[in-house]
Amino acid sequence: MATDPFDAGAGGILRQPKAVWATAGASVVAFMGIGLVDPILPSIAQGLSATPSQVSLLFTSYFLITAFAMLLTGFVSSRIGGRKTLLLGLAFVVVFAGLAGTSGSVGELVGFRAGWGLGNALFVSTALAVIVGAAAGGSAAAILLYESALGLGMACGPLLGALLGNASWRYPFFGTAFLMAVGFLCITVFLKEQPRPARRTSLLDPVRALGHGGLASAAVSAFFYNYTFFTVLAFTPFVLNMTPYKSGAVFFAWGVLLAVFSVIVAPRLQQRFGSLKVLGGSLVLLAADVVVLGYGDHTTAVVCTILSGAFIGVNNTVYTELALGVSDAPRPVASAGYNFVRWFAAAAAPYFAPKIEEWTDLHVPFVVAGATAVAGALVVLLRRNALTHEAEELEPRHAAEDGVTVFAN
Repeated sequence: MATDPFDAGAGGILRQPKAVWATAGASVVAFMGIGLVDPILPSIAQGLSATPSQVSLLFTSYFLITAFAMLLTGFVSSRIGGRKTLLLGLAFVVVFAGLAGTSGSVGELVGFRAGWGLGNALFVSTALAVIVGAAAGGSAAAILLYESALGLGMACGPLLGALLGNASWRYPFFGTAFLMAVGFLCITVFLKEQPRPARRTSLLDPVRALGHGGLASAAVSAFFYNYTFFTVLAFTPFVLNMTPYKSGAVFFAWGVLLAVFSVIVAPRLQQRFGSLKVLGGSLVLLAADVVVLGYGDHTTAVVCTILSGAFIGVNNTVYTELALGVSDAPRPVASAGYNFVRWFAAAAAPYFAPKIEEWTDLHVPFVVAGATAVAGALVVLLRRNALTHEAEELEPRHAAEDGVTVFAN
């Protein structure tokens, strides 16, 4: 990995073709859609006369569909090509985000978010492969650019949600539909069709890829981590109970830390200590942070929410690199299998966190989230040989795979 991810040289993150920037820009908006509803969750609950657990289904339906859609992404893109898959995903998001803004009940809104999740899955999973395939400088610069888009989107999503949602909870959905329509136009103009794979991907290829011990270990560890991640993202807004502006500011600061630590800090920590030590340590620190969040006063909860963005940023970068580099499966297939497992936790956490609070008290959901982060760290510790040695053996193969041949194998 490059010492400086923002190196302006030929392979630097800032020296990329227009097609890469168009795809990355649309990715920013796609990731904005994840955190967009954070500052307006209480407003949605009030506007639609819904409980926190009902409103949390906005995340559950979104990520449950996203998880299953991961089995479709390679199947679709290997048949119609990466560009058409991106455009199809964007079209789904434009339609269903717009419809979400017209919802008359929480049931309708949950259903439209599910359609939105299908579009986002088609787009996001294909976007990473397209960026890796079209980027200058190989996979290291491409992954950092993708993580930059993720961090920027996660930071700006709550801010946009707060700014538009302060007038009406419906406006953020309309705003997302508009921005994704702009992304659709950019992809149409700047991105040429990518080379299709030599072999079409079947629906079960991502599942078969999980038969590899290293990839399965990364996916299981990420499953536990994602439960913690989305407890913070989907449940904390109800705990903070702030106005859309204040909640948006908190999660904007959270997203800024996420972006900085995923793109700038994580690579340097990996170079100095190694990926698995960094990942294990970051997971343990995240566990401690969320437990303090759950037991602290309001100010402590705000500080810990923002601080969690740093650990989440580090984890996201390391997990992405592990998923793409640890197995002998083609990168798009490995990514689909990995995401298929981990997104189930993203669907479970928003549903179970408020339920656990109803069954116990406000503190216990964060204790559970801390325990799952520790579980993720234990998987890394116990499976470190599979996650380390096999990735090192496969590095030459993946280096040769970088570039437009990322779809082939």
